[in-house]
Amino acid sequence: MRSSAPRYAPNDGVIDVARAALGGMIIDTLDAHGEVTLTVDRLHLIDAMVALRDTPGLEYQQLMEIAGVDYLDRAERFDVCYHLLSLTRNHRIRVRVTTDEEKPVPSVTVMWPVAGWLEREVYDMYGVLFDGNMDLRRILTDYGFRGHPQRKDFPLSGYVELRYSEEAKRVVYEPVKLAQDFRSFDFMSPWEGADYILPGDEKAPATPPAAPPPPTPKTTETTAQTGAGKSGPDAGPKPVDPDVVKKPRASRAKKASPDNG
Repeated sequence: MRSSAPRYAPNDGVIDVARAALGGMIIDTLDAHGEVTLTVDRLHLIDAMVALRDTPGLEYQQLMEIAGVDYLDRAERFDVCYHLLSLTRNHRIRVRVTTDEEKPVPSVTVMWPVAGWLEREVYDMYGVLFDGNMDLRRILTDYGFRGHPQRKDFPLSGYVELRYSEEAKRVVYEPVKLAQDFRSFDFMSPWEGADYILPGDEKAPATPPAAPPPPTPKTTETTAQTGAGKSGPDAGPKPVDPDVVKKPRASRAKKASPDNG
C-alpha cells in the first residue's frame, strides 16, 4: 500500500510561502543543491519556528537535528542550524541563526522537548548558550573537560589529560604531556597560514638520479639466426660458434680397386 505523501516534494514556492508567513523575521534565503535554507533573526527564533510548524503549505512538524558550525573569522562566529521535516509534505528545510560565545540562543524545548539533548550537544562541542534549557550541561565530554573540542581554535592535543593516580588513588587531571615535541602540520590552514602551495615539498630531500636501466638483451627472431628447429630451405646456414675451433679432417686413403695397379 502506497503512502499518500509524495516521495519527494519540490522546493517550488516554499520560499515565497515562508516569506509571507515569517515576514521581517527572515534575514536571508538560499535554495541550492535541492535544499532550502532560511536565515532568521535569533531573537525571533521561536516565533519563526511556530510559523513554520503551523502555517498551511509549510507544516514542518518534526525537529530532526540541531548542528553547530564555527566560522572563526566572523564577529558572530557560530551558526546554529535546525533541520525540520514536514511529515505531511515529505519536505525538509534548514533554519539558521548566528551567535557568538556570549549571546544565548532561545531554546526550542518549549516546542520540541527532544531539543534538550541536541542543544546540550551543541553546547558541549561549541560552547553555544541556549536560553530556556533547564539542563544545559555537557553530554559527550567528561564533566571536568576544559574547552569545546569542535571550535576551530581548540588545540588538537587539548589542554589537560585524564589518568588514574596510584599515589592519590583517584582520577586526576594534569597538563598534557606529549611523548614527543608537538609538531604543527598546517595544511593551508586559514587561521595558521602557509606561504607555500604544496606543504612539505620544501622540506623533502632532493630525489637522487635514477640508475640507468640494464642493457637490453640481444635477441634473435628467426631460425636462420638461431639454427634451431628442423632443417629446411628457410633454415639458412648453421651459425658458427667462434669459441669452437674445428680441426681439419685427415684425408681418407683411396680404396684399392682392380683399376689401380
